[in-house]
Amino acid sequence: MNKSDTSHHDERIANMSFASVYPHYVTKVEKKGRTQEELHEVIEWLTGYDAHKLKEIIEQKTNFKAFFENANLNENAHLIKGVICGYRVEEIANNTTRQCRYLDKLVDELAKGKKMEKILRQA
Repeated sequence: MNKSDTSHHDERIANMSFASVYPHYVTKVEKKGRTQEELHEVIEWLTGYDAHKLKEIIEQKTNFKAFFENANLNENAHLIKGVICGYRVEEIANNTTRQCRYLDKLVDELAKGKKMEKILRQA
C-alpha cells in the first residue's frame, strides 16, 4: 500500500466530530505543561476559528469534513511537514485527512515543547 494512501480511513476521519477529539488534544498538551489557551492559539492559526467559534463547533458536534470546509485555512499550512500516525503529512492526498493531520502535527509540536513561533511557522 502506498504510504500516502489514506483512503481506507478518509471517510472515518471526515465523519468524526471535532468534539470527540478535542478533549484528547487538551489532555495531551496539558500533560506536557502547555495550556488550553496555547492549544486555541494553534487551532486559530490553522483554521481561523477563535475560542467562541470553537465552543460552537464543539456544541454542534461538527465533523472534521465540515470543520475544515468552513475553516479559513492558514496560507502557511502547507509548511507543516513530517510524519504523523505513520504518514508523511505533505503526501496525504485527501484534503480533509491531510488537514486533520496538520492539526495533529501542530498539537504534537505544542506537546513536545516547541516554541510557538516555530509551531506557527513564523521562523
